[in-house]
Amino acid sequence: MTERIVVIGAGPVGIRFAEELLPLVSEGRATVTVLGAETANPYNRVLLAELAVGEASADELTLATAAGLPGIDLRLGARAVRIDRGAQLVELADGSDVGYDRLVLATGARSIVPTLDGLDTLGPDGTGLDTRLTAGVCVLRDLADAEQVRAVVERGGRVVVLGAGVLGIELAMLLADAGAVPSVAHFGPMPMPRQLDRGSATILSTALASAGVTLVPHTRAEGVIGVEGDDGIRRFRALASSDGKRIEGDLLVLSCGVRARTELAEAAGLRIGNGVLVDSSLRSWSDPRIHAIGDCAHLADPAEHLHERQVPGGPHGLIGPGWRQASWLAATIAAELDGIGDADEFADEHPGVVVLKGELVDIASAGDVSADPFAPVPVGEDAPGIAVWADPEHGTYVKMATRDGILTGFVAVGMPRAAAELSVLYLRGGELPADRSLLLRLDDPDADVVAPAGRDATLCICNAVTVGQIEDAIDDGCGSVAAIGDCTRAGTGCGGCRARITELLHDRAEAVA
Repeated sequence: MTERIVVIGAGPVGIRFAEELLPLVSEGRATVTVLGAETANPYNRVLLAELAVGEASADELTLATAAGLPGIDLRLGARAVRIDRGAQLVELADGSDVGYDRLVLATGARSIVPTLDGLDTLGPDGTGLDTRLTAGVCVLRDLADAEQVRAVVERGGRVVVLGAGVLGIELAMLLADAGAVPSVAHFGPMPMPRQLDRGSATILSTALASAGVTLVPHTRAEGVIGVEGDDGIRRFRALASSDGKRIEGDLLVLSCGVRARTELAEAAGLRIGNGVLVDSSLRSWSDPRIHAIGDCAHLADPAEHLHERQVPGGPHGLIGPGWRQASWLAATIAAELDGIGDADEFADEHPGVVVLKGELVDIASAGDVSADPFAPVPVGEDAPGIAVWADPEHGTYVKMATRDGILTGFVAVGMPRAAAELSVLYLRGGELPADRSLLLRLDDPDADVVAPAGRDATLCICNAVTVGQIEDAIDDGCGSVAAIGDCTRAGTGCGGCRARITELLHDRAEAVA
């Protein structure tokens, strides 16, 4: 019997899941319907900032078209409004419905919009999923937001970014490089507080200032100041803080984090935590016919947490883990249809490594790097081993945390080769070399040092693509970053590895010459 699989969400994770099911569709063992609320072809919203500043085209962001998903029913502009679990139906905004045997939620996350005086909500946007805000205020979460940013960038305008997380800092760097005038307002004392320690944050702040990015720390945003134009439309002019600061601009971009889209699941009676609660088979705690993957999925063991009001954990917030969930679930469904039971539990063997994209500075971070190497250790506590290298004058910094020699966290600024090697060691749970300075020498252009991992090093973390696979693709005729992405998927996720791919292409070309 043909399995009816319905996917709600046509973002990167939903589309990857559909692609992995193509063999089942072609064999007639499953039908797959993908429901996307937006009318545009599915695209990679992780690269919206690049689109907004003109560093990427809309075609480069496109994930798939109907022609590229043969046999799959890709429905664009199809917003799901209700899940009828009893009848196994998904009801759509146009009054139609779609039946399912298995439902996969890939609804992603929505941007958090803080409560600010003067920030108006003007009704639903074109998708019906989010709300329109005061003119001149956006969250950079869809193509329309990117167009707003692009218009300001093209005239060299002023952009205020509220929030100094990874996405906010990446956007500010891109804006400065494109000729806009960015200011970043944030509540705490330093940027990227979840990923950086004080030393690395100081070097980043210096790099941002030299590039023309104004950081405004200790800012508790309280209101939006707007001015009504001749057309009667009220537009953003400044962000006001509790201490009287007024940060003026032509556009305000809210970069205040995201929250899983769980409204459909919650209305259907599914258990919700910080996302749709799923077990190790990525099935809903509440309904075995429903799965959740990506930024809307909260993986937790029901045997351990079923009766807890607050379930610890939540979505990763990174594209790589979502893609691995999509691939694993597709393979598991195929095995079940083949009659192979008791599939292995899903386990993400790749802990998150955050890579800051941008031409101004290279940053990679993972794990806990908050420990102070000079702080006293209380009796009975086992402090991690800490190694630090800092050269603020030249904008370089590395901090490594270990337990029993195993790398448990690191941050690297301005040292891309060391960062790449540390990423490999972290992902593998590897041990640092006894001579830590070997890692520092990787970025010395005059030193004849080869990275220990070599061709086996993971270059694209999102898609788990190694240096060797990319080198082989180049040898097979892939002559551009885009071509390598088509062949290996490297560089098609967060984009943080594109500079390294370009470097490999250059090195290969020089070797041939």
